[in-house]
Amino acid sequence: MKLGLISTLLVTLFSYNVKAIDLDVTSDDSIDSACALIASGLMDYYWGKDYGGTIGMFTHPYYWWEAGGAFGSMIDYWYYFDNDTYNDVVIQSLLYQRGDDNNFMPLNQTTTEGNDDQVFWGIAAIQAAERNFTNPGSQYPSWFELATATFNTMKNRWDEGSCGGGLRWQIFPWNNGYDYKNTVSNAGLFHLGARLLRYTGNESYYHDWCDRTYDWMVDIGFINETKWAAYDGANIESNCQNRTPYLWTYNYALIISGCAYMYNYTGEQKWHDRVMGFVQGTKIFFDEHGVMYESACMRVHTCKTDQRSFRAYFARMLALTAVLVPDSYDEIYSRLETSAKAVAQSCVGGYDHHTCGMNWSYPGWDQYYGLGEQMSSLEVVQSLMIKEKRRLLTLQDGATSDGFPDFGNSTALPTQKALDLNRGDTAGAAIITVVILIPTILLGYYVIV
Repeated sequence: MKLGLISTLLVTLFSYNVKAIDLDVTSDDSIDSACALIASGLMDYYWGKDYGGTIGMFTHPYYWWEAGGAFGSMIDYWYYFDNDTYNDVVIQSLLYQRGDDNNFMPLNQTTTEGNDDQVFWGIAAIQAAERNFTNPGSQYPSWFELATATFNTMKNRWDEGSCGGGLRWQIFPWNNGYDYKNTVSNAGLFHLGARLLRYTGNESYYHDWCDRTYDWMVDIGFINETKWAAYDGANIESNCQNRTPYLWTYNYALIISGCAYMYNYTGEQKWHDRVMGFVQGTKIFFDEHGVMYESACMRVHTCKTDQRSFRAYFARMLALTAVLVPDSYDEIYSRLETSAKAVAQSCVGGYDHHTCGMNWSYPGWDQYYGLGEQMSSLEVVQSLMIKEKRRLLTLQDGATSDGFPDFGNSTALPTQKALDLNRGDTAGAAIITVVILIPTILLGYYVIV
């Protein structure tokens, strides 16, 4: 007990005497140097290259979906700084986890995978396409095809049987949450569809789904356009009316950026109004110092593992919104800049002295650490590079990842392979059964007698 207390005090004392990351937000080189340290800390949690690890997975307790989010972070890290240090790992991971049907439903995850889990890998794929990230070899599907296969399998689960439409949270009925429809799953479908629409220009395939999904979220009350709020979701038993009122950054992230993609492509005023409305609505996620925080859980210290990564997607999607809708740029960039300065003074923890904390308004490292903290910190700081790098390519202006929009357009769920037993297998199994069964019967007889 005393030893543990002393260790904690020493770590705390040492962390306060370590110089914060030297970040000059006006210098590209400074931003690059800061992000190199933070990114290396992020990849310290990756174990796919280690003995006993799984390609594409990070260490316990980080779930599969968060790995998809992390690789999205690393694709942008490559893009912003022309740094290919981690590219091989990212490519290998996305291809390994794509699944037999090329839609990010690998057999090692499908018994527990939800719609929201799947979409974060699909988002990484469309991100790779928009950035002209190194294309897979010809023996693999393209980044675009992986993204559109994700979209296709998700839209084919649209459920008219309850709440008038929408996606359920879970894909499989045996998982807790199958009777729940949530914003992140539906906002993910909307967001991915909007990016595919802009990327391909294929209105007949994607446009109607974007309108349908967004309108359903408004009609059912998951999105409130008066308050510019996005609530968590609701159980289907109440026809989705008993809404869970929590407000999470990653829900806003997917919605506001989806609206930005729709406006950038269509030029329709309704999408512009929605973007600017949500820019104001997201003020709730910035504290009295103007620093980004997870308002639903941070101040009461209840943020779970997943929730500690939400600001990563929020920062990334705010940066995309600023690029796609110039009227939003100044306010969003100012918020990112303020938060980045706070991140820099927070990332002084751990043995490497650039482990990032959760509460960036806390003076120094707050003793929290993990993949979510590191990823969120990286996304905030590297998003400052939108002042220099703003290109989001499409097939009309230089993107090289192509394919067919109906790629992976299947409603089938993955199935486990049946055991293929030959005569030798069957005979061996019979012998083992006899060997085990006879002693068991004799033991039972001995106990009874």
